[in-house]
Amino acid sequence: MAVELCLLLLLFCGSTISEVQPIYKPPPGTLDFGFVPAKTYDTGAYHEPGAIGILFKIVHAFLYLVQPNTFPQDLIRKLAQQQFGNTQGDYQKPENVVLTLQAIYYEIGFIVSAALGLLFILLLPLVGLCFCMCRCCDNCGGEMHQRQKKNADCQRSCFATFLFVASLIISVGVLCAYAANQHLTNQVRGAKKLVNSNFKDLKIFLNDTPAQIDYLVSQYNTTKDKALSDLNNVGPVLGTRVQEQLGKEVRPALDAALTMAGAIRETKEALENVSVSVEVLQEGTERLHANLTDVKMHLSNTLNDSACNAAQAASTCNIIRNSLGQLTINANFSGLPGVSSQLAKVNDVLKIDLSSLVQKGYAAFNDTPDLVVNQTKNILSDIKSVLESIGSNITTFTRALPVQKILADLMVYLTQSETYVQDYFPIVEQYDFYRWLGCLILCCMLVLILVFYYLGLLCGTCGYDKHASPTTRGCISNTGGNFLMAGVGFSFLFSWVLMIVVVLTFVTGGNVEKLVCEPFEDKNLFKVLDTPYLLNKHWKNYLAGIIFKNPNVNLTFEKVYSDCKENKGIYTSLHLEHLFNINELLNISMYTEDVALKIEHIQINLSKIILLDEIGKENLLNFSSSGIDGIDFSAYLTEINKSVTKVDLLSFANDLEARADQLPKGALENALKGHANNIRMIHNQQVVPLEQAMSTLNQSIRLLKRTSSELMVKVKNVISAVNAAQNLINNNASQVIVQETKKYMDTIIGYFEQYTEWVKESISMEVAACKPIANVIDTAVDIFLCSYIADSVNTFWFGLGGSSMFLIPAIIFAVKLSKYYRRMDTEDVYDDTENGNNGYHKEHLYGIHNPVFTSSVEQW
Repeated sequence: MAVELCLLLLLFCGSTISEVQPIYKPPPGTLDFGFVPAKTYDTGAYHEPGAIGILFKIVHAFLYLVQPNTFPQDLIRKLAQQQFGNTQGDYQKPENVVLTLQAIYYEIGFIVSAALGLLFILLLPLVGLCFCMCRCCDNCGGEMHQRQKKNADCQRSCFATFLFVASLIISVGVLCAYAANQHLTNQVRGAKKLVNSNFKDLKIFLNDTPAQIDYLVSQYNTTKDKALSDLNNVGPVLGTRVQEQLGKEVRPALDAALTMAGAIRETKEALENVSVSVEVLQEGTERLHANLTDVKMHLSNTLNDSACNAAQAASTCNIIRNSLGQLTINANFSGLPGVSSQLAKVNDVLKIDLSSLVQKGYAAFNDTPDLVVNQTKNILSDIKSVLESIGSNITTFTRALPVQKILADLMVYLTQSETYVQDYFPIVEQYDFYRWLGCLILCCMLVLILVFYYLGLLCGTCGYDKHASPTTRGCISNTGGNFLMAGVGFSFLFSWVLMIVVVLTFVTGGNVEKLVCEPFEDKNLFKVLDTPYLLNKHWKNYLAGIIFKNPNVNLTFEKVYSDCKENKGIYTSLHLEHLFNINELLNISMYTEDVALKIEHIQINLSKIILLDEIGKENLLNFSSSGIDGIDFSAYLTEINKSVTKVDLLSFANDLEARADQLPKGALENALKGHANNIRMIHNQQVVPLEQAMSTLNQSIRLLKRTSSELMVKVKNVISAVNAAQNLINNNASQVIVQETKKYMDTIIGYFEQYTEWVKESISMEVAACKPIANVIDTAVDIFLCSYIADSVNTFWFGLGGSSMFLIPAIIFAVKLSKYYRRMDTEDVYDDTENGNNGYHKEHLYGIHNPVFTSSVEQW
């Protein structure tokens, strides 16, 4: 039923959404669906044994010595698949004999150990019986007579030491067995909490799954809200996309027209500067020419003075006289053509504000998003209605599913199981008490034997008097010997019982550890269970046959356990795609088809957008025919490149002043210096302004030359670009709109795809995470069977078996040692002269009655 619930829950999730493969998948805005609600499971499927874990490791090491072979996967598969005993002679078949020998070879360690245990069980009681009968006949140490030896003290000490060591080892074994017995009881008593924790996790698993599914369904609202948000912003979203695509041609055309409008204004300014500059230069050069003529005349008059005839001044005056021809103008601007006609035409062009017309085109084009909003109002309302109807369908479908009923049935079943466990748990504890009591009795058997041995050693050691003869030993020493013999007797009585328990628990617990616990830990056990046709000879995969009724599906116990261990969703763990494929169930076309159809019907008309009207185009053509390309730029540049005067007036003035300094002091020198200052003043007041006017004229002429270069071609290119952009808007904008509308539709559908992928990922990894199932398996096998039972049982037989084995040397040493503690009936007596006073002294010296010696004398 749990499987059916999971299938129904996943079907419920899958039926709310769909999937389609779009032709173009843009990267839509990432939607935040949050985290699927998940509660933390309480069960920690891990057991830490504590200090007794050291004993468990020792037992594991001992079992490895007994059974070092690896887990026999192939052998177990063959044994499980082989049918013995169906017909007579099956066991004699060669393949069955081989399997039997392989099994014996694998179990050889347990077989040999068990055989030794059985030999112990059979022989020790028999030996004890023979020993008792032999002693009753005064043999086997039954005669109360002690032969005296020179190393008697050494033998007694060695026997006591060996017995004490053996007793200590037996004590350690008893403590191990008792600790294991108590550990198992403690764990059984504490198992109720772990069982309750597993049931609690299973209830969380059932209760949390509907909430997770509701959360997945509720997140459809996130998708819907995002889609509605984009629909409400269709202008900024779709309109901006259309505008961006058209703007690749429209904006450069409008920019070129706007640039041309600026060129017209610059041309006007340049023509005005040319006109003004030429007028200034013409007037200025005339005035400069007149002033320079006056300067030359006055200088010539000064040089004609008689002072220049003097020998010292003649050469200097001649040099100055010869340089007067340089004082004249160099550039002649009077012959330059005027630009008044061109300026008049440009002014006529500027009567129409071309920039304003271009800006109107910009404004019309920038209103594209508003046009989209106004023309898609009806379509958007229809799309919103479709989205709302999808939400209604999901809600209706959710209510129609009997999820709560199935969950309620499973919860009832789980509650009944929990009640059953709770009711029978006291019975388990009661039987565990009986087991604990039986194991305690076994430990007490050994404790009783140890008590006799320890009391025997204590009394014997404390009461022993080395000066006393065997017949005169004290009561305490004699009691110690009796205790030792009592321990021997109980050893013979109890040892075979202990060994029977040891052999049974050893064979059972050891094989459970080697064949169940170890392969479970490394998952080899699951590999055996996953063997094709093992659990059902007609099914290749047993688990797939149970769940899917299709044994050919590759579903294994190992993969399911591993996935649940990693807390993956039950859909992934059980490979439920073989029952229904999420990719088929999550088919968003069933919901997005209507949305796509509505979006495809969006029609946007942009023919009202006028980039540049005919007036603006005619204005551009008028500018191209303004005649600025007919200006004689070479004549202007020729005069502009000339200097204002043939000689630099400042240099001429400085040279004139320097030559005046060469003349004798007097009126001639002062007059020449005055002329030099006058020349400097002419330069500053007339030449410098003329040079500035020439610079302005130069800049304006060069600007006009650049503007007029292929002006007609440039204007036609601008008009062609504007016409092409206008044609794109009027005739081809529909294609751009269809393309961008499709991208817009894919963006909206992309939100559904994100929702679909998120749901699939959540179903695979988070919804109905099956960690509690793995915890139940771990609790049952790894903790209960292996950690609680197998480790405790194995430690119990390890301690009990070791103690039982050391009963044999303890019996030998106790029998030997008791001779030195018990009071004898007779003793050996030796003559001092013969034995050097060794042994016991004569009876007449100490008055010791020695019947043996007396009878010997009498016979002698």
